[in-house]
Amino acid sequence: MPTSSTASTPASVGVKRRLKLLLLMVVLFMSWAIYTLIVQQQHTTERSTQLHDVKTKLAEVQSKNDTLKKEITRLNDDEYIGQIARQQGMTRPGERTILIEPKAP
Repeated sequence: MPTSSTASTPASVGVKRRLKLLLLMVVLFMSWAIYTLIVQQQHTTERSTQLHDVKTKLAEVQSKNDTLKKEITRLNDDEYIGQIARQQGMTRPGERTILIEPKAP
């Protein structure tokens, strides 16, 4: 009749070692995976911030570009050119400049 012994058999010791080794490998893999996930999340956040900044600059540049295109269109108009010239004190031949001075108190 076999008796139950308190000492572990060599086969069960090997199984425990393999399970501990497997557990260690799983823990190491999960640690690496979590570290990689955190690093990628940080990179994604940085890139998202950079993308937002670039989109803001792009909107500003496009707005300025539209303004300059309108100015170019207006500069092809003779009436607008004459208006700018008058603001700078220039006159057409035979035209007189009238300056209105404010009254002194």
